[in-house]
Amino acid sequence: MSVGRPSRRPFPPAQGETSGDGVVHAVDIIGAKRDGAPLPGEWIDWVVDAYTKGMVTEAQMAALAMAIRIHGMDSAETAHWTTAMIDSGERLWLPVDRPTVDKHSTGGVGDKVTLVLAPLVAACGAAVPQLSGRGLGHTGGTLDKLESIPGWRANLSTAEMISQLTNIRAVVAAASTALAPADRKLYALRDVTATVESIPLIASSIMSKKIAAGPQSLVLDVKVGSGAFMKSREQAAELAQTMVEIGRSHGVATTALLTDMATPLGRTAGNAVEVAEAVDVLRGAGPDDVVELTLTLAREMLHLAGLPDVDLEPILASGQAYEVWCKMIRAQGGDPDAPLPSPKHIHVLEADDDGIVSEMDALAVGISAWRLGAGRIAPGATVQHAAGVRLLVTEGDRISSGQPLAELHTDTPDAVPAAVSALSAGIVISKTPPTRRPLVIDVIRG
Repeated sequence: MSVGRPSRRPFPPAQGETSGDGVVHAVDIIGAKRDGAPLPGEWIDWVVDAYTKGMVTEAQMAALAMAIRIHGMDSAETAHWTTAMIDSGERLWLPVDRPTVDKHSTGGVGDKVTLVLAPLVAACGAAVPQLSGRGLGHTGGTLDKLESIPGWRANLSTAEMISQLTNIRAVVAAASTALAPADRKLYALRDVTATVESIPLIASSIMSKKIAAGPQSLVLDVKVGSGAFMKSREQAAELAQTMVEIGRSHGVATTALLTDMATPLGRTAGNAVEVAEAVDVLRGAGPDDVVELTLTLAREMLHLAGLPDVDLEPILASGQAYEVWCKMIRAQGGDPDAPLPSPKHIHVLEADDDGIVSEMDALAVGISAWRLGAGRIAPGATVQHAAGVRLLVTEGDRISSGQPLAELHTDTPDAVPAAVSALSAGIVISKTPPTRRPLVIDVIRG
C-alpha cells in the first residue's frame, strides 16, 4: 500500500492558528483557498493525508470543499489533488489475460446502463472491472440498484474480483476501502454539504478511484442537462477534458462522451424498477434510448480495448449478454431469478389536460424518486429498494386529461405529496411537440 506523501514541511496537527514560524495548519489552507489562492502541492499532499487519518476534521474539510467549490482549482492543483487521493490507499494490479476496460457515468436520472454494459462488453471478449458507487444527491447509484436483488453483495475482496474477472469477465462491485480512502470520506461529505457541483472535485473523485482500480482503458459518460451535475455543454466539456487529461497523464487510455440528461434515461428512476428495465434490455427489449447509449458506449470500450469491431445488436438481442449477467449476479451471491422488491404503496399521477408531453425534466424526476426513498439524505442512510418512479409516457407523446402519466413507488406514503409536487412541476403538457435532441452530444478523446 502506498499512502499520501508526507509534506516536506513539519506540519503540526490540524488545529489552531498559524504559528508564525512558517508552519501551516488546516485553517491556513482553508483560508488560502477561501481567498482564491492556488494551493501548493505539498499543502494538498498534507491536507488529503491528514483528512484520511482524521487529523483534519469533517468541519474543516467541508469548509475547504466549499472554498474549492466557489473558487475552483487550476489544472496543476487538480492533477496534484487526484494523485494525493490515489496515494491515500492501494492501487490494484489486475493479472487478467485479456484487455481491461472500465466505464464511468458522472451521474444521471434513470441511468442503468452499467447493468447492461458490463455483461455486454464482457460477452465480446474484454474484462470489465466496474467499481461503482452509491447515489449522490438526486442521481441514482449503481450499487443501490443492484442491492435490490436478493442476496447480491457489493463488497468483494481483491482475490474475489480477480477470480470473477478471470472466469466471467465482468464484475460490478464497491471500491475496496483500501482504494482512494480519502475520496470515500470526501465523497460522502460533499453529498451533504452542497459541494457536489465542483469540476475539480468531481474529476479528481472519479479519476482517483478509476486509476487506482487498475484498468488499461476507460470510457467516461459525462451527462449534460437538468438532471446532471453539469447543466451546460460548456461545463460538461470542461469536466470531460479535465478527466481525459488526468487519465492520459496516468497511462490510462481515456475517452469521454457527452450525453443528454435533460430527460431521464429510459422509463424508470429508482432502484428495483431500474434493475427490471435493465433486464428487459438484456433480454433484447427495453427503451430505445437505453439500448442506443449502451451500444454506443460498448463500441467505444471495445475500440479502446483494441478488440475487433463486432455487430453488437445481435449479441444483445440474442441473450448472450443476459447469460453473463446471470453468472455475474450469482457469483456475488444474488439470485437473478428471484422477484425484485415491490413497494407497499403505488400512487398514480394523472394528466390534468389534453395535449403533448413537451417536457419531461430529468431533475424533477430524480428529486421525486429521491423523496420517495430511492436516495439518501445523510451519509450511510439506507435506501428503499422498491422506491422509484415508473414513467408511463415520454416526451412527444400525445395524451388525454385523466391519462396516467407515472407511477410513484414507495414504502412510505407520507412521502408521496412532496414527490408528486416535484414530478408534476417537471412534466409539461402543451400543444407544441418537443425539439428532438441527440443522445450523444460530443466525443472527447485523448
